[in-house]
Amino acid sequence: MNELTTGVVIAGAGPTGLMLANELALAGVDVVVLERLPERTGLSKALNLQPRTAEVLDLRGLLGRAEERSFATVPEGHFAMIPVSYASWNTRHPYQLAIPQAQVEAALEERLAEQGVKVLRGQELTSFTQDAEAVTVTTPDTRIRASYLAGCDGGRSTVRKALGMPFEGIDGRGHGVVADVLFETPPQGTQSEWRSMRNIVTTDGIGKYTGLIPLSEPNLYRLAYGDRLNRPANLRAEVTDEEVETAITKAYGTETKIKEIRWASRFGDDSRLAASYKEGRVLLAGDAAHTHFPAGGQGLNLGVQDAMNLGWKLAAELKGRAPKNLLDTYEQERRPVAEAVLQNVAAQSALIPTTPELLALRTIFRALTELPEGQHYLSGLVSGLSITYPSKEDTHPATGTRLPDFKTKEVHASKWFHKGTFVLLTTEPAEKPHPQVEVAQVDKLPWHNVTRALIRPDGYVANTTGETKSWLT
Repeated sequence: MNELTTGVVIAGAGPTGLMLANELALAGVDVVVLERLPERTGLSKALNLQPRTAEVLDLRGLLGRAEERSFATVPEGHFAMIPVSYASWNTRHPYQLAIPQAQVEAALEERLAEQGVKVLRGQELTSFTQDAEAVTVTTPDTRIRASYLAGCDGGRSTVRKALGMPFEGIDGRGHGVVADVLFETPPQGTQSEWRSMRNIVTTDGIGKYTGLIPLSEPNLYRLAYGDRLNRPANLRAEVTDEEVETAITKAYGTETKIKEIRWASRFGDDSRLAASYKEGRVLLAGDAAHTHFPAGGQGLNLGVQDAMNLGWKLAAELKGRAPKNLLDTYEQERRPVAEAVLQNVAAQSALIPTTPELLALRTIFRALTELPEGQHYLSGLVSGLSITYPSKEDTHPATGTRLPDFKTKEVHASKWFHKGTFVLLTTEPAEKPHPQVEVAQVDKLPWHNVTRALIRPDGYVANTTGETKSWLT
């Protein structure tokens, strides 16, 4: 049995685990990433980065790597398959970046390797124990002693189950299927390049939907179809070629010819949330902490943003610069965000009509979404741009909000966050208040009557005073 010691063990090398590993490595924390699969699957799976996730990656200089691997930008998202524009938001990235999950993982793992961290593949976490000082993690051939364990191992999380952590929520009634399909000739009227969410998905009025999204290769599409009212007895049952062909023929006609079905997967519409994100020295993030129907394209993005929030706090704890209870704020901030996503996903599911009354409701709702206020509100939900963290009542309204990536004379504000530190923005000369705070003098700040602001490593406003005591020791 091999014996290792490290600062943090991360179970799972998906986008959440890899983002967390990057954050910890950037802060100088020793980290070991365990992945049960012997190699990356290369499967496309999730297909998008939402605007807030693009901002998060930009804060670390990672967005360019994702852009190189992307195949389209889409200036709108969707809510219950109703397009919603991102144009009203103050962001440099008012779009979905179309990129397969496998390519997101490749970009993150590439950066991780540059930081000297390798993913240990074919190493499945089989058990762990914890005490007051550390966690002992066991794989089939290795025992690792670590200060913390982060479960980023998906909806069927071994870590969460071993904790006995309740995974509370609602059992779904339906299911969905996604498949990457290469056509001889695509169905008539489909987009050849993904540039809009309009005319992507159709419904037949009885709880069913079918949609096609063009991918990077000519005639290659992501097929998605589902049924809100009928679930197969076995959600893990293989999706057969015959099943996919039947769905395509029903939606697009017998003249549509398939050349190849490259991958297919079935999923449910359960909605679940871990009772707690932290127990002792074990933390949960991403799908290990929350699962939901993939409405609006929010899942991968929610996990990456979990990792960004957790990473700098866990690093501060391990480096001895965290004030008391800082790590507890991870759950306090991120669990309500997940609750809100589960709520909007439930609302989207309700808007896939199963009765004439719900069809009428969807028609009226769709008309309301065309109003600017409706577009802004709904696009804020699915994009992550409207996320605000709690702050004290007597603080400036900017506290807890995301920093707009505003332009200065020299750079955009995101450039100051590549090292993963706090940044003090000030319009007057100022001394460095703490070793972990960078100082950036600017002509003006993006808020009225604010001359200095302390910005957290994850790009949210800590305060408009520059005070560091409540954030750093």
